[in-house]
Formats: sequence, structure tokens, C-alpha cells
Amino acid sequence: MEGTDDYKPELAREAVNVIENVAGTYPGYRRVHARGYDYEGVFTPNGKASPLTVASHLQDEAVPVSIRFSNSSPIPSHPDAISPVKGMAVKFHLPNGKVSDLITVTIPLFFAKTPQAFVDIAGFFQSAKEGFPNLKELAKILWKYPESKASLQMLKEMRSPASFSTCQYYSIHAFYFINKEGRRQAIKYEWVPDAGLSMLEGEVAEHSPEYLDDEMEKRLKEGPVGFKLNIQIGGENDPTDDPTTAWSEDKQVITIGHLMISKKSEVCKDTLLFDPTNIPEGIECSEDRILHFRHSAYAVSYERRINNQ
Repeated sequence: MEGTDDYKPELAREAVNVIENVAGTYPGYRRVHARGYDYEGVFTPNGKASPLTVASHLQDEAVPVSIRFSNSSPIPSHPDAISPVKGMAVKFHLPNGKVSDLITVTIPLFFAKTPQAFVDIAGFFQSAKEGFPNLKELAKILWKYPESKASLQMLKEMRSPASFSTCQYYSIHAFYFINKEGRRQAIKYEWVPDAGLSMLEGEVAEHSPEYLDDEMEKRLKEGPVGFKLNIQIGGENDPTDDPTTAWSEDKQVITIGHLMISKKSEVCKDTLLFDPTNIPEGIECSEDRILHFRHSAYAVSYERRINNQ
């Protein structure tokens, strides 16, 4: 697919421009997931991924990690409570001095199958100013992209979490694990919280705009925050090129490690770039066009951000 319109820089710039036109431009901030909070921790693999991949951070040695929890809104001033989808980006600091990124969100499906569909459905962000998307605005284009329906229905039903530490996070995209024999296995990731799932109680107005940051600060004073890292094993009929379609419900799930978040980062991480295609030997990107497009769009957003545009 390389060389198609999906990978033209012009389309990536158009996607970022659409977000800016809808939500506004906030110099120095990411174009989506604008407000986030940075933490530090350690990831410890349990060795169960070893038969499937030679990736160094999934063998038997613990590695330090940088974690960014975030609101999905492109508007940095949005209160935590009115931006229901949350993000969890993890940067693994590998033994060889390199890094690998894993980007996940609290919804398992994406609303667009192709980059052009993303641009066309960018009206999805129109109601970001209110926190929740106005689904009526999308009715006129849903007939063109019926695959978007499942994700948008999930989004409509979502509530804000009680804590970043009580969410389950999904990679949305499929990846391939490559083992030492060269065998490829399709997988998806999910982070499962040690604390269990918990949603926000009470009226939105009762909570501070940054209640999730406040809650994590209190929680970390009592001890580390933990997540299991699971992989879903893809079957023959599970699509690896379509983030709008769920995999079969009877899929095999394997726990391959555990993350312990110990403290809030004392260093400003605003210049960090998390890229879902930044992966090490032993892992490959799937054929998912949105996954590859994110690399291009993130590069555009990052360039504008570090140039304070």
C-alpha cells in the first residue's frame, strides 16, 4: 500500500488541519489527547510471550517505562469529566538503549477504517467543545461508512472513569509477533487494571476539572498502581487491517507481563513523541491503514507542537 493516497503527506496535514479547524489551535499542545499527565514505572514481563516474539522487553528482564494518561479531547482546557475516552501511552526503555511505544485507549474500536474516512468523519470532533460528539451531525455520512456504527455506539454509551487506574485500555490495532523461527502471530494488546473497573459517580460539576490527576496523586501516596498486559491471539477470521471490527469473542487471551506505576514524573514530558509504529525487532505493524497513517499524522502534529504552533 506504500505510495497510495493513504501515505501522502498532504493527507496527514489535511487530517491535522481538520482537527484544528473544528476544535481550534492550541500552540505547544498535541492535536488530540491534548492534556495529559506523566508518570514513571517498571514493566516486568513473565516470559509467556517468549514463544511468540523475540522483542527484548517481553522476555524475562524488567524495563523502566514512561507513562502518559490523557483526555482524548483536542482542547487542553476540557475538564476530565466531559472527555469520556482516555488514553494510556507507554514508552518502554529497552535494554539496548532504544525505546518502543504502546498506545492504547479506553474504547476497543476505532470509528474509521481508512485515512480518507477519518478526514471525512472529522465532524466527529465538532462537538469536542462540549466533550461528547454530536451523533446527529454524523448521520449524513454514516451511510457512506457503516463500519463506523459500532464504535460510535460505544462512544455514545461511555461514561468517564473514577480513575485512570480503573480503566481497561485497548490497542485498537493489530500487530504481529515474530518469534525466533520467523513465525508471525497476529495479536492485539489490552491493559487490565489491578484495581478493577470503576466509573465516575455523581454530577460532573461536583468534580474538579483535573480530578483524575488529583485522584492519581492520592492513590500513588498509598502505593504503586498496577496493570496486567494481555494479548489477544488473532484467529483465521479476525481481521488485522480493520480497527472498526471486533475480533471473535472466544479469542485466546494471554497475560504477558505486569506494569507498576510508582510516581508522577518530575520532568516535563511535553516534548515526548509516542508513536504506535515505533516498535522493536520481534514485532511488526499489521496491514491496518489507520495504524500506518497515525505515524504520518503524529509527525505533523509533533512538528507543530515543538515549534509552538
